[in-house]
Amino acid sequence: MERKIVSFGFINGNFALSGIHLEVLDSINLGVGKLFREQGLYEYGLIIATVKFGIHETSSNVPHQMTEWYTPEVPVVTPGTVIQGGGFTAPSDAIVLFDGKDLSKWENTQGGPAEWVVKDGVVTVDKSKGDIRTKEKFDNFQLHIEWRIPEGIQGESQSRGNSGVYLQGMYEVQVLDNYNNKTYVDGQAGSIYKQTAPLANAMRKPGEWNVYDIIYTAPVFKEDGTYRSYPYVTIFQNGVLLQNNTRINGTTEYIGLPRVVKHGAGPILLQSHGDPSAPISFRNIWIRKL
Repeated sequence: MERKIVSFGFINGNFALSGIHLEVLDSINLGVGKLFREQGLYEYGLIIATVKFGIHETSSNVPHQMTEWYTPEVPVVTPGTVIQGGGFTAPSDAIVLFDGKDLSKWENTQGGPAEWVVKDGVVTVDKSKGDIRTKEKFDNFQLHIEWRIPEGIQGESQSRGNSGVYLQGMYEVQVLDNYNNKTYVDGQAGSIYKQTAPLANAMRKPGEWNVYDIIYTAPVFKEDGTYRSYPYVTIFQNGVLLQNNTRINGTTEYIGLPRVVKHGAGPILLQSHGDPSAPISFRNIWIRKL
C-alpha cells in the first residue's frame, strides 16, 4: 500500500472529505472524524493526515478555505528599539534580567546577593565574587545578552576576556575575546564549550559591544536519567549565525567528556573566570519564555 496525503476537515460541524475518489470513501473509518470533533480539533479548520491508500489522491479540488487558519490568533509583540553600539531593547513580552540599574534578579551560586559591579548601565564581572545566576529558572527560551571585552585587554588564547553564558546553569556558551586571538576552535567565542565550534568568528574589537541572541530548547529526560530528547541551541553573534540548531551532548566539561545529568528548569549563569585578564562587562540582558 502506498502512502498518500488526504485532506479532510469540518464544515458546519460535520466531518467532510475533499477531492476523494468515491471508491475510496468506503475504506475510510468515519469514526476518526467523530474522534477529532470530540477533541475539538475542528476549531483549527483543517487536519492533514497521512493515510495509506492504494488509489492516487490529489488536492487539486480542495477549496482554499480548507488550508486557511484563523485561530488561535498570533499574539502581538512590540519589538524593542535599536541601541547605539549594537543590540536592541527588550520586546514587550520579555523578562528583563538586567536593565542597567541593579542585580535584583540575580544571586550568587550560594543564593546570596550578586555582587558584581553595576555602573553607568553596565555590569562588570568581579572575579573575587564568583559566578552569578538568575533567581528565576527557565526551560525553553530566547535569550538576548550583550557583552564587551575591555579596550586594551592583555593575554592570549583562553586567558583573554574569558567568561561564559550557562544555559539552565548546565551548558556553556563560550564568551572570549577572539578578535585576533586564536585558541582551540571548540573553545572560542560562540562555541558550545569543548563540544561544537562556531560556524564563524563574528567578533567585534575590544571596546565594542558584542550581541548574543540564543534560542534554546531544553532536554527531556527518561526515568533512568538519560536523554529522551537532547538540548538544542541556535546562536547568533552580531547577526551572524554561529550555531544552527546544534545538539548539546551533555555538560560542558573543561576536562573529560560530556556528562548527562538529569535536571529540570534552570537559571542563566554568568561565569566569573579565573584567567588573569581584565574583567568583561554585560548589559541589556532579557529573555522570552518559549
